[in-house]
Amino acid sequence: MEKHDERFKVANREALIGVGLALINFLWWFGFAYGLGSKPPEEYSYIFGLPAWFFMSCVGGFILMSVLVIFVVNVYFTDVPLEAKDEDTE
Repeated sequence: MEKHDERFKVANREALIGVGLALINFLWWFGFAYGLGSKPPEEYSYIFGLPAWFFMSCVGGFILMSVLVIFVVNVYFTDVPLEAKDEDTE
């Protein structure tokens, strides 16, 4: 009978977390870019000389995702040995 390697469980969980972060990033970008950016240019408000939709979707999104990734890696990701376990030592 084949034994299940625990490293795959950890890798799958971390991959799903990565997909979740990518979805958050896309939804943040899409919401601000098309939500605030759908107005006529005459009605735009500006942050640091950039249209608010661009600043929030690109600059704000980058800052948010950087903080989220650092947090998730430090809290939820675990260090896993890459070497295969010896069958004889178990």
